[in-house]
Amino acid sequence: MPERMQERNQRELISLLKMAYSAELAAAYAYRGHWHSVIDPDEKARIKKIEDEEWHHRRLVGEMLAELNARPDRLKEVRAAILGRVLGVLCHLSGWFAPMYGAGRLESRNIREYETAARYARDSGHNTFIDCLLTMAEVEWEHEFYFRSRVADHRWTAKLHLWPQPPPKENIRLSFASESRLTNSNAVTGV
Repeated sequence: MPERMQERNQRELISLLKMAYSAELAAAYAYRGHWHSVIDPDEKARIKKIEDEEWHHRRLVGEMLAELNARPDRLKEVRAAILGRVLGVLCHLSGWFAPMYGAGRLESRNIREYETAARYARDSGHNTFIDCLLTMAEVEWEHEFYFRSRVADHRWTAKLHLWPQPPPKENIRLSFASESRLTNSNAVTGV
């Protein structure tokens, strides 16, 4: 891959990682409020586990940024901290459905963002990041699956409709591997 293209992909990777780093902060704070707001002990434990996983993702993304000699965006960090804490408080006021629905919808987007970051990592020569990014996409898939399963049968879901269902979890790695083989094949043949 031409050097200029690798540099562009690295800039895109850094931009996406900065966004993810701050988004994980907002998510972790929101989930902290969310698990405190639910009554069911199983829901409470599962959402607490999701909060812990979001903190873990933030730490991993921060390590990648450091390795790329990049720093988080201060403004995004401030906005994320405020947003996450406000959402956490709203979980106590909005009832059960809205936080569950909103979380599932956001987690669905997070899957694609980590898949995209893995592609940028591959295309910028940062292959050591790929497995970690795909693993985070798989964990986000599990989060989305949990929230989808919680709201799927709720009476309001029929009126709001669920967000598009992601492909099966195993497709995360299968599609990436297939795409990587195609990319490598095209590089060899000059297509």
